[in-house]
Amino acid sequence: MTDQFKVYKYRWVVLGVFMFINLTIQILWIAYAPITGPAAAYYGVSDMAIGFLAMSFMIAFIPLSIPVSWAIDTFGFHKTVGVGAALMGVCGIARGLAGNNYVLVLLATIGLAASQPFLLNAWTKVPALWFPARERATVVGLVTLANLVGTAIGMVVTPMLANSISIAAIQLLYGSLAAVSAVLFILFAREKPHTPPCIAGDDERALMLDGLKHAFSVRSFRLYLIIMFIGLGIFNGVSTWIESIIRPRGFSPQDAGTVGALMLAGGVLGAVILPIFSDRSGRRKPFILVGFLLGMPGLLGITFAGSSWLLYAAAAWTGFFLVGVNPIGMQYASEIARPTPEGTSNGLIQLCGQASVVFVYLMAALRLPGGSFTPGLLAAAALMLGAVLLVSLLDEPGRKVGGGPGL
Repeated sequence: MTDQFKVYKYRWVVLGVFMFINLTIQILWIAYAPITGPAAAYYGVSDMAIGFLAMSFMIAFIPLSIPVSWAIDTFGFHKTVGVGAALMGVCGIARGLAGNNYVLVLLATIGLAASQPFLLNAWTKVPALWFPARERATVVGLVTLANLVGTAIGMVVTPMLANSISIAAIQLLYGSLAAVSAVLFILFAREKPHTPPCIAGDDERALMLDGLKHAFSVRSFRLYLIIMFIGLGIFNGVSTWIESIIRPRGFSPQDAGTVGALMLAGGVLGAVILPIFSDRSGRRKPFILVGFLLGMPGLLGITFAGSSWLLYAAAAWTGFFLVGVNPIGMQYASEIARPTPEGTSNGLIQLCGQASVVFVYLMAALRLPGGSFTPGLLAAAALMLGAVLLVSLLDEPGRKVGGGPGL
C-alpha cells in the first residue's frame, strides 16, 4: 500500500462556490434579528413573530435533516446541494417581492428554511471528497468562516440599509445575491475529483442505515450530539434575540449589529486559527474543551455589560472560543463515527444543533417583564458548564490525521 495520492487545485473552486452559498443562506437567516423592533412595526406584527422568521430555519431542519443526508450520500453532493441552492435563490427573491405582507414573507422564509439542510449537511462531505485528511478540519473551518461572514453581513449591513431603503428592498437585494451564488454553484461545483484525495481505504464508507446504527453505537458521538445541541442553541439564541437582549440596557439596533458582528468576527478568527492547530496536532478534544470553557466568561459579559466597550469585548471573546471551535467539533464527529458517511454524521450533528430552537424559544419565554433576557442567558452559561463536563468524557479519534502530499 502506498501513502501517495493526488489532490487537485480545482478543489478550491468547488470549496469557493460551496462557501458562497453557505454565506448567502446565513444572510437570509439572520437579516431580521438586528432590526427586530423596526421589522415588527413594518409588518405590523410582534417581536415574537419576527423572531419566528429565524426560528423557522431551525424548525424546518428537524424533519428534513435525515432525508437530505440520505440524498447527499445516495445521489451525490453536487446534485443534492444544487437543488437546495436553487430553492434558496427562488425563495430569496420571492421574499423580497412580498413587500410588507408578513404572511407571504413567512411562506417564502419557510421555503428558505427548507433549503438550508441541503447546504449545511454537506459541510464534511466536500472535504471528504476533495481534500486530504490533514486539511479537512481546516476546510470545515473555512466553510464555518463563510457562514460567519454571512451572518455578520446580515447583522451589520441590515441596520445600515434600513436607514435608507425599505425592509422589502433589503430582502430583495439579499435574495438576488443568493440567486447569483446558486447559479455559480450549479455551474462550477463538481461531485468529486478523478482520483480520491487520500490513501487507499481512507475513503471507505458504510451504507447510510448501517452508518446511522454505527454512529449511535459510539458513546463519544452520542455525547457530542448533546454538546452540539448546547453550543449551537446558545449561538442561535443570542443571534436571534440580540437586539432584544441589549435593548433594555439602552443600546440601539446599530449597537446590536455591532455586537453581532464582533461576535462573528471573533468566530471568524477562531474558525481560521483553531482548526489549523488542531490539524497540526492531530487532536480535537482539547480544543473543544477550551472553546466551551473560555466561552463562558464572554457569555456572562454579554449578559451584564453596561458599557459599549465591555459589551463589544465580551461578544468578540465569546465568538472566538464558542463559535471558532465549531469546525473542529464537526470534524471530530465525522472522525469518531467512521465509517458512517460524512453526510449522515454531519446531518445528525446539524440536526441536534438546529433542534436547539427549543432553547431559543425558552430564552424568550424566560424574559422578565421589563424585557431582560438575564434568566435565559444565565441558563445558557450553566449549560456551557455542563458541556465542558461532557467534553471531558469524549474519546480522541484514534486515526492519524496527517499524511500525503498537497498542492
